[in-house]
Amino acid sequence: MVLLMKKLLGILIFICLFFNNIAAADYMAERILKFNEWLTVNGHDQYLDKSIFYYVPDKSICSPRSTLHCFGPDGIIPVNEIPKKKIYKNNLNIKIFTKRKSEIPYEAKPNFDTLLFYVFSYLNNDGKFDKYLVQPSSNPVKFNFQLIEDKFVKKQLRTRPILSYLYYEKDKIIIDEISKKDRFGIIFNNDTKWLSMSMGKSLVSYVTGHAICGGYISGVDAKLNDWPLIEDTLYYNQKLIDILNMTAGDQMHVDDHKGLLKSGRWYNSHTVFSFANNELKNTKPGPPKYHYNGLATNIIMNYVIHKTNKDFQKLLNEIFQEKARVENSVLFLKQKRADEYGPGRYSFRASRYDYLRIAKAIMDDYQNNTCVGKYLKEIHKRRIKKNKNISDGGFEATYSYGGQFHMDYLGLKNKIIFGMGGYGGQAILIDVDDSRIIVLNSIHWNGKYKKYRYNVKKLLLDPIKKGIE
Repeated sequence: MVLLMKKLLGILIFICLFFNNIAAADYMAERILKFNEWLTVNGHDQYLDKSIFYYVPDKSICSPRSTLHCFGPDGIIPVNEIPKKKIYKNNLNIKIFTKRKSEIPYEAKPNFDTLLFYVFSYLNNDGKFDKYLVQPSSNPVKFNFQLIEDKFVKKQLRTRPILSYLYYEKDKIIIDEISKKDRFGIIFNNDTKWLSMSMGKSLVSYVTGHAICGGYISGVDAKLNDWPLIEDTLYYNQKLIDILNMTAGDQMHVDDHKGLLKSGRWYNSHTVFSFANNELKNTKPGPPKYHYNGLATNIIMNYVIHKTNKDFQKLLNEIFQEKARVENSVLFLKQKRADEYGPGRYSFRASRYDYLRIAKAIMDDYQNNTCVGKYLKEIHKRRIKKNKNISDGGFEATYSYGGQFHMDYLGLKNKIIFGMGGYGGQAILIDVDDSRIIVLNSIHWNGKYKKYRYNVKKLLLDPIKKGIE
């Protein structure tokens, strides 16, 4: 009987994996079609095979769009009567990964064609989500430039999966490099709202600091015992600082690579309410040890949303529009039609210069000892040791973690650095001692192979430690 049950379980797992892979393949096949359309419409003939083409409805004339009919300039147009446009097939050698569905797996070794496609796919995969959108400032921060040519940085952008590199020091941008048109520059530009990946965790912390300073939350020691949504879960009645520091004792229930361990559901794809009433129901915290994961951050974000109530959008506007003074709109993603159920997720989007503007706002708060600056100093003071081997020198190689920021970088242990890191190699380092900031946007990171990892020492650590000579 036991053997039979094991066989049935194995069959069920196989079926789930099989159909998940089919769904992932179908999803990415749709991405490929949209990529072909984008290449065709924008005239990128070098990536097209013009001997193979097909026709698709030209829905650019539809406003607003509808799956049933099209509202054209002269009224309603039935779907089968929408004018068609010719789309060419791409001539690229693209590999689709099914392991992470819409992302390049860490261990992957993609060719340039695959990387180019995934840059496009990453930028066009948010259709199933709503947004907390912050409009541009009417008076965006203007940067001073004193640019130098750094041949090593240029070479890294030519040979590594890097999209953009900015080095800022004492009120000036010193190095400003962006991927060229013959690499990723046909898609990625100064206005592209690039994915933060896990850098968004640190931005949730920054928002939390403003919520505290706005009087919505009493402080980092506030207990999450006034939010019925998470009652009867391990996070209820926990101190905010423990969740900020990833020491909530949730290691038996969530993993940053596998999602919710009981079900495999991904923490960015469902509401807090859904998890609280299923995988987290009647759970208790385990030992308080450092356990990095995205669910903890989404708990924090949605607690802030709960506490600020209808003022959450106002709070975001104050932070990004009025303080950071962004030039383009920025946004956090959220689950659709779920405002009362913990819809927020830490996934953040901003342009390369706006990431720098936000990093500068963080640095200014710290240096000017504002209320939020005092929050930043408090989470730095109460940082905890990661107790992890960081000898590999990765872009998140730090000894400590404090309030959703990476701290005490390898080789920079005596400097106060607020670091943000994200999947694929995203990195922002803020040196509050010497007013230095580095913003690096990347498409892929595989630490095992030189071709897929940039030089952390020369691009991140040495400039922060020594400045640019």
